[in-house]
Amino acid sequence: MQSCEISSDSTDDPLSSGFRRHQQPRIVVIGAGLAGLAATKTLLENGFTNVTVLEASDRIGGRVLSVQFGKATLELGATWIHGANGNPVYHLAEDNGLLEHTTEEECSVGRISLYAKNGVAHYQTNSGKRIPKDLVEEFSDLYNEVYELTQEFFQNGKPVGAETKNSVGIFTRDLVRKKIMLDPDDSESTKKLKLSMLQQYLKVESCESSSPNMDEVSLSEFGEWTEIPGAHHVIPAGFIKVIELLSQDIPGRVLHVNKPVRRIHWNYSCPDAEDSDGADHNQDQRPGPAPVRVECEDGEWLAADHVILTASLGVLKKAHETLFSPSLPLDKALAVQKLGISTTDKIFLEFAEPFWSPECNSIQFVWEDEAQLESPAYPDELWYRKICSFDVLYPPERYGHMLSGWICGDEALRMERCDDETVAEICTELLRKFTGNQNIPKPRRILRSAWGSNPYIRGSYSFTRVGSSGGDVEQLAEPLPYNKSTKAPVSSSSRLNAQIIFLHILWIHFSTEECWNTFKLTNAMKWSGPNMILFKKSPWPSNSLLEGHAVFIKFICSLLCTFL
Repeated sequence: MQSCEISSDSTDDPLSSGFRRHQQPRIVVIGAGLAGLAATKTLLENGFTNVTVLEASDRIGGRVLSVQFGKATLELGATWIHGANGNPVYHLAEDNGLLEHTTEEECSVGRISLYAKNGVAHYQTNSGKRIPKDLVEEFSDLYNEVYELTQEFFQNGKPVGAETKNSVGIFTRDLVRKKIMLDPDDSESTKKLKLSMLQQYLKVESCESSSPNMDEVSLSEFGEWTEIPGAHHVIPAGFIKVIELLSQDIPGRVLHVNKPVRRIHWNYSCPDAEDSDGADHNQDQRPGPAPVRVECEDGEWLAADHVILTASLGVLKKAHETLFSPSLPLDKALAVQKLGISTTDKIFLEFAEPFWSPECNSIQFVWEDEAQLESPAYPDELWYRKICSFDVLYPPERYGHMLSGWICGDEALRMERCDDETVAEICTELLRKFTGNQNIPKPRRILRSAWGSNPYIRGSYSFTRVGSSGGDVEQLAEPLPYNKSTKAPVSSSSRLNAQIIFLHILWIHFSTEECWNTFKLTNAMKWSGPNMILFKKSPWPSNSLLEGHAVFIKFICSLLCTFL
């Protein structure tokens, strides 16, 4: 194991009692979601006191949004703790009494429906008929067989054929269709029904990947996804409790909401100046040039030695050309452009009484006229066809009689533009059509997310799009500035400050160890005199301060599997 020793020119150990406040670096954290709060918490715990957090919205939590809906707490964002074995989020929740006891049978471990509910998914056609359970299981086995093949391209280095266009959707659709059509035991009507189910499964897969459709997801990179072993858990009191745990020891002077950033001026060398409105958010000011100046929308400027940026990829896609001055290096800007992010939204419907049977855990929509569908996009007026299913929230003692619908892609954005009444009416008609029950009443209440149109989020989470790779993720995660002569990131030999540290990319979906190892997010803050320097070293350095930061990064990596 490598260690990062304090350099000989270091004048102070930040953990020592003799550390002088005026030497504290000025750190600005942009964003108070999971990544920003965990970064701030770790910095404060390790002796960095001159920290300012700027949150653009009027609340903390980012894509964690727990809403009290009658007696129930509903999650518009992060919902599940995916896996327990070695998952720091699970242990944080467990240690603080946030989880309820469940048996292994009660904990969902499936990929399709993740609420803790035993039972059967009802696959219903648009003619109002339920597909027999044995036929669903037969098709599910076939689909999962092909799904496993999609993992081999990344995990085993299997070459991707040109005919697939490196697309998960094209590969899956072509191979499943071929297997269905070559089955001598199925009738033509059964084959057509299975082809229709394929389209529904791909819609579910798109929601889980938060991609517009699976045609846009890279086949060669798809196998990077690895699930943490163990059951999935929800937090009955709301995922916001994790946010409260992370933020409870952060002083009020550090955290500022309703504080959107207009521009980050990096490679800035002019002397310090007073903030334009006289505010002193940085409590421990140190003299000398400020390499970064953060300009806020309200006209205030903050001097910083280091900025930790936790903005989503969606925000970077929309604003990176104006957010950074000077502009991002071309390779980093190209990484922003190539990687994908889309919207996955939830639609909660509350009913006075259940119209579904007790064993039903979800209603899956299978459109029979989509058996031969090639284009996964719909015209604006048919956005509702992208709603893949409604899950039954369980137990009713906690949630009442509640369904949770799923929609993703451009169709989710069109849903967001509709009013509640319109969405409720459309969802009611869909449920009547697919169940064949024309007596289903309109829901008493509706609640839905709108992550795509949120100007400070602009999407749910990221995916590796066709044409992008893990190298783009790694490129986007590199700190700025690069070494001018080599374009290498800041290192121990460059003796330069790392001005901007990118943490937003940690929302890409990978398990803790896989994300850690694949993208080498092993940067650790180290002191060199009054400055912090980023090192690309072992992920488990022996220095106590570096271990704290390494644990923080590993902790952040586990959070990426909790969203939606």
